[in-house]
Amino acid sequence: MVHLDFMNRRNLFIAGIVAFFVIVSLWIRLLPMLLSGGHTDILLMVGSDDPLYNLRQVEQLLANHFTYTWFDPMTLYPVGSTVYWGPLFIYISGFACLIAGAVTRPEIIGICLLVPPIMAAVTVVLMYYVGKICGDWKTGLLASGFTAVVSGQFFYRSLYGYFDHHIGEVLFSTLFCLIYIYILFSEREAKIDLKNFSTWKKTALLSGLAGIAYLLGLFLMPTIIVFALIVVIFTVIQFIISVYRNASGEYLLVANTIIFAIAIIGLLIFGFKSPTIDLSTYSIGHVYAYIALIAGTAVLYLLARYLKGKEKYYYPLSLVGLAVIFAGVLFVVSPQFFNQLISAAFQFFGQAPVTDTVQEARGWSMASAWSAFNYGLILMLGGILVILYNAFREDRPHEIFALVWSAVILYSTWQHVRYEYYLAINIALLSAICISFVIGLGWRDISRLARNIKPESKAEGSKEGADDRASKGRKQRKAQKKSTASATTSYLVLALLVITAGLGILFVYTSVSYSYVNASGNAISMNPDWRDSLVWMENNTPATGVNYYTIYDKNSFTYPNSSYGVMSWWDYGHMITYIAQRIPNANPFQAGVSGPDGSAAYFMATNESTANTILDHDGTRYVITDIEMDTGKFWAMATWFNTTAAAAPYQMTILVPGQTDSSSYQSALLNENAYYDTMISRLHNFDGSMATATAAYYVEYSDQSVTHVSYPVLTNAVAMNVSAAAARAAQYNQNAPAGYHADVLSSSIVLPITDVPALQHYRLVHESSTSVLTSNKTDVKYVKIFEYVKGAHIKGSGIIEVPLVTNTGRNFIYRQQSTNGEFVVPYSTTGNPYDVKATGKYQIEGAGTTFDVPESAVMQGLTIN
Repeated sequence: MVHLDFMNRRNLFIAGIVAFFVIVSLWIRLLPMLLSGGHTDILLMVGSDDPLYNLRQVEQLLANHFTYTWFDPMTLYPVGSTVYWGPLFIYISGFACLIAGAVTRPEIIGICLLVPPIMAAVTVVLMYYVGKICGDWKTGLLASGFTAVVSGQFFYRSLYGYFDHHIGEVLFSTLFCLIYIYILFSEREAKIDLKNFSTWKKTALLSGLAGIAYLLGLFLMPTIIVFALIVVIFTVIQFIISVYRNASGEYLLVANTIIFAIAIIGLLIFGFKSPTIDLSTYSIGHVYAYIALIAGTAVLYLLARYLKGKEKYYYPLSLVGLAVIFAGVLFVVSPQFFNQLISAAFQFFGQAPVTDTVQEARGWSMASAWSAFNYGLILMLGGILVILYNAFREDRPHEIFALVWSAVILYSTWQHVRYEYYLAINIALLSAICISFVIGLGWRDISRLARNIKPESKAEGSKEGADDRASKGRKQRKAQKKSTASATTSYLVLALLVITAGLGILFVYTSVSYSYVNASGNAISMNPDWRDSLVWMENNTPATGVNYYTIYDKNSFTYPNSSYGVMSWWDYGHMITYIAQRIPNANPFQAGVSGPDGSAAYFMATNESTANTILDHDGTRYVITDIEMDTGKFWAMATWFNTTAAAAPYQMTILVPGQTDSSSYQSALLNENAYYDTMISRLHNFDGSMATATAAYYVEYSDQSVTHVSYPVLTNAVAMNVSAAAARAAQYNQNAPAGYHADVLSSSIVLPITDVPALQHYRLVHESSTSVLTSNKTDVKYVKIFEYVKGAHIKGSGIIEVPLVTNTGRNFIYRQQSTNGEFVVPYSTTGNPYDVKATGKYQIEGAGTTFDVPESAVMQGLTIN
């Protein structure tokens, strides 16, 4: 029989618990797959933005003998896009497909969607060791368990269906921090003589492993450099602490030098992919930064030695002076690199007006913070206090690093919610440190309390002498007083322990509940209308002449004459590339969005000639719209177009008093006249046809100068004819009291305030099946595809119209008012290759004249008569 001592039994227990956490982590993340039962189209389970592009990269990798592409002409037409992130995540996924024998698209998707949940499970294991170093085995188990169930972006980015490198960033950054923390823990008291390698051989070996871990993270994403920043901040703080504690700093000098020397060497071998010094790309800027980090550590070490024995405050004051001098010298010697550092810091830690239009880049609100981490936020604060308490008592550089790590990531998350996936690790660790500390604090008191309530061991009938009984009575009275004091202390600690444990239980329960609801409720799913529309585009539009799988060289590539772009909002760019295998003008890297020729300028254009100029510049042939661009995402497009005005010229948010309680308000979004003139409205709401104004709201309201709230407050509203409403508003505004106004607004996307002219160069060629707005006069579909054409010319005056039927069976009439005695019409009546077809000829109202328009006239801009 094999004897298992206590330590081995405990190790088996720990391994079993961590394995259980891994299973829980995988189970909750694989719920979408498990609940589908294999009956759902797997493509519909994939996130529709970055995950699709990562799948494209894996497909290219497998089709090109594991060659990674750094330039992609299948997006951002007409210039193509440079890939700025690293290949490691794609290589890992590609090797997984190779091992599994995945060849077809569904097989590749099935394997790739497993990679993020597995990476999250590996992170659960790593967190046991991170927690153990920062506390003990109990801290490790708690950190591991919390990591398995913590919700927020960490859970979402590792959920089955979200195939992206973010979870890989968390995995490899955690691996780096684990090894770095272990170096700080094990080497802080090492007696290092820099001239004797044998004294720092172990430090060098561990630092080499940390350098490799950092390099892996760098090969996955260049923004891993934020962890170099964390090392910088920690190193400065720790040297100051070491000076005040008369401790040595050789281990920090050795560790930082070796780690970032490996990063420099690895990056030099890897090669620079960007000619700039941008730290968000693989540029020489990284080398400059790592050299500065190594040199800075050496300066901190040498300054500490030089000032040894002098007043302690000399050291931090000297650091401030050196920092000012260094910044000044850097600004003079290399202003470009200085500005790049400032710019990189602002991009990572700051906000811009357009940031709010990108969901993952928005600032962190208290509501979203609580939704993500709930009671873990309270435990995090407790963990911070524990680390500060421990650091005050003794030198614990590993815990100081954990604190700096957490503080930097917390601040970055406050600025950009996407960094929740990093912060989840810190929440789990600090929560574990808090609970473990309280357990350690109260364990002795709890044991003492348990001993005090044990029954006496002697029987009642035992015989004792009078002196013995008197002596024993005195001892018992003294012990009772002492026990009462101890019991009081025990109860206080027990109360703290119960509260802390309760918070931990609530943290786990709330996180699991939130994650389960999201995982089982199709949190990640592709819109079927978009999927079907893009499949139609792949099968029914001309090929671009750019091969989907071929890897092209940026320096020698030129687009063929048959190529063209597809204009849509940037959210949908990767869907266009992956599903339709066409080339979007804008993509989810927020490229092709801003500027005079960006997608924002196009969809917000209120003049067709301006919009056409943009499409001509961008080489666009097709335009895709959807109801979200027309409504919920409209403000985002307006903000990208004009960060100052945003949606104000097009829409008004107004507070409406409650019907039963006039002191309560509800917000209502009403459209201004300019909204209906935008290209997105004219295309999606009216199919490019002329729209006539009929009814609207006459609205009276008080502005902020009167209400002292964020939005105007409605004082009167009447539905009426638009011309009567306009006249009444003009009359009211002539004599309106200060702060009061009248306007003509509309609550419906299909009821314009003034007549909207027809578009002459856009024809509907496909629409999806789902109706989002239906009435006896209107049927607006979810997704629509338009072709940008030259248009056929017809001489005449008045209003011309042609009846049409769409691929869904919807009937509508395209109408256009003549301009300078001519019509330019986008629909052909004969030879039309699409499923949206004319059911009759063009006819000028009141004239009885009809015209047949062949397809060639529409495509070549020919004159009919």
